[in-house]
Amino acid sequence: MKNKVVSNILFYCLVGLIALIVLFPFLWMLSSSFKTQVDIISWPPKLFFEPTLQNYRKVFEEQNFLKYFMNSTIVGAASVGLSLLLGLPAAYSIARYTQNRLAVFILLARLMPGISFLMPWYIIFSRLGLMDSYVALILSHMLIALPIVVWIMTTYFNTIPRELEESAMVDGATRQYAFLKIILPLSGPGIITATTLSFIFSWNNFMFSQVLSMEKTKTLPIAVYNFLSYAEVDWGGVMAAAVAIMAPAIVLTMIFQKYVVKGLTMGAVKG
Repeated sequence: MKNKVVSNILFYCLVGLIALIVLFPFLWMLSSSFKTQVDIISWPPKLFFEPTLQNYRKVFEEQNFLKYFMNSTIVGAASVGLSLLLGLPAAYSIARYTQNRLAVFILLARLMPGISFLMPWYIIFSRLGLMDSYVALILSHMLIALPIVVWIMTTYFNTIPRELEESAMVDGATRQYAFLKIILPLSGPGIITATTLSFIFSWNNFMFSQVLSMEKTKTLPIAVYNFLSYAEVDWGGVMAAAVAIMAPAIVLTMIFQKYVVKGLTMGAVKG
């Protein structure tokens, strides 16, 4: 009994230590967002200070962060929506017809560094007059979202018994009808997982937005640059902006956490 109590204490101490290490950067960022510039750069660091909301006022009043928030939301929602529209049928086809070559090709598109697509995108969109447009950003962000949707959903569709749709087809349903009315309703956790992860990757994307967007379609990660200048860095504004950027992703993950875990682990063990 005593050994069990000691082992439990050691286990929770280890978990607490790991959690502290993982959460320390976020907690430091959160506390710094409520500090003045003097308190942030002071040494040794101040653990006790008078909180201020001035940094958040700069973010939402002076820097027009709500506009950038809307841009990121539009780009993320549209890119994820189009990726689901194309990726779900593709994943179903790969799962049911064992199209391994197509799956590897889509995976290669995800594994390739994004910068290798940047110059071709820039040339194409500049020639078409689509620079600083939602179309350019949405299509470029689909390079991130579409492979995620296909790979997560291919694994998930493989866990759904073929007999379900085959029974419907025996009763006269087409494969398309069986896919829409039987397979998709059963794939809720997988779809939520793919949607959540794709949106988060799109939300945090910096590189494509840095090159393809300007003032009209500037997204949140690029807006952080407004707090950087040649002479100094407004660390309080940077920290407040980072918290504002991370908050929607954290809330989204917390809401759909159980679906994300189920969607990622589904198909890990078969048989």
